Amino acid sequence: MKKWLSFLLFLVLFTSCKTQNILDKMETPMAPSADFAYDKNYQYTIRKDDKLSISVWGEDAYSVGSVYGIYNSNEVYGKWLLVDANGNVEIPRLGTTYVVGKTIPELKAHIKEALTQWLVNPIVDVKVLNKEITILGEVRNPGTIQVDKDQNTLLEMVSKVGGFDFYANLKTVKILRQEGENVRVTTLNLAEAKDVLSINIQLHPGDIVLVPSKKYKEFDKRISTIIPFTTTVSAAAIIMGLF
Repeated sequence: MKKWLSFLLFLVLFTSCKTQNILDKMETPMAPSADFAYDKNYQYTIRKDDKLSISVWGEDAYSVGSVYGIYNSNEVYGKWLLVDANGNVEIPRLGTTYVVGKTIPELKAHIKEALTQWLVNPIVDVKVLNKEITILGEVRNPGTIQVDKDQNTLLEMVSKVGGFDFYANLKTVKILRQEGENVRVTTLNLAEAKDVLSINIQLHPGDIVLVPSKKYKEFDKRISTIIPFTTTVSAAAIIMGLF
């Protein structure tokens, strides 16, 4: 039994040291929400591993998961295009097409122009099927929210999960946002905000919101602006492990 206890203690200490080393690299403090300011021109850009449906009105042969058919043959029926590791999808008739970094209007315009070789004034629609925002921690129904629009706000998303729970620590709500291979982190103090606009920040598809409990342990000095070389999901797991 003593050997097992020693082994478990070693694992705990090893894990703690490893997490501490990762967080020790974050030395530059950031004013809360400084890089999360509202941007009226923000548009979602396509990423690797996104699921896309492409619809061409009246042309099923050119469509994948078309929203123009009798029924929406989208992800439910397994009809979508996955953006591969190289940032490409295989579009009917057009072949390999690089899509990463394009906005939806940009990709629609590209497909429409390419299809004019065979179609007169094609009507094209593109949809990202996996746009979502995740809220974890002390809310009534934590989970992932599917979003269709690009302009979403924090309070709007919190309302969709039933609001904050009784034990939510509103002084240290964290937002995680993927930026390339890194994750940017900001901390919001919702308890002392003087106006709604200062806390109701704009959330982007892919963001993760972490709402800690009131027993939250202070580690803000170690969490600053960037968690390098990870994803929002991995970063959330690291931070949730420190609550």
